[in-house]
Amino acid sequence: MSLKGKRIAILAEDMYEDLELWYPYYRLVEEGAEVKIIGPETKEYQSKHGYPVQADLSANKAKADNFDGVVVPGGFAPDRLRRYPAILNLVRVVFEKGGVVASICHGAWVLISAGIMKGKRATCVSAIKDDLINAGAIYLNQEVVIDGNLVTSRTPLDLPAYLPAIIAAIKK
Repeated sequence: MSLKGKRIAILAEDMYEDLELWYPYYRLVEEGAEVKIIGPETKEYQSKHGYPVQADLSANKAKADNFDGVVVPGGFAPDRLRRYPAILNLVRVVFEKGGVVASICHGAWVLISAGIMKGKRATCVSAIKDDLINAGAIYLNQEVVIDGNLVTSRTPLDLPAYLPAIIAAIKK
């Protein structure tokens, strides 16, 4: 229970990548963290494969000071999530206060729109690497990249490296 007392937000919207939400959710719960699913609204969202997740809290009710970290799953949900100022503010404020911000795959779109990528070393799915570079980040094609309190990864195949990196960063 190495993360007992830690509170982590995982973002959700329709078309999220199943493994990139549920694998972090259960690994963080196993480590003792309190994990909350945050969406634009408090409602049920469907994954790319039709698997539902219920948001515990809407982004406009979520307070960054209540979270030690935020995880942004990929899929096509990040393209929707980046349209909500409350989502972007949550990510930005958690990051600025030193909380861990983690994204995988297309999740980097949310970090880009939150304005936190300039000068940061990061990775993402190759399809959006130009977006990361154009946002001022230094793109690295690695399974996981850690830059301070930022943890990024590429695809579900990288989850076994991504979660240990997130857990270690939250423990600091």
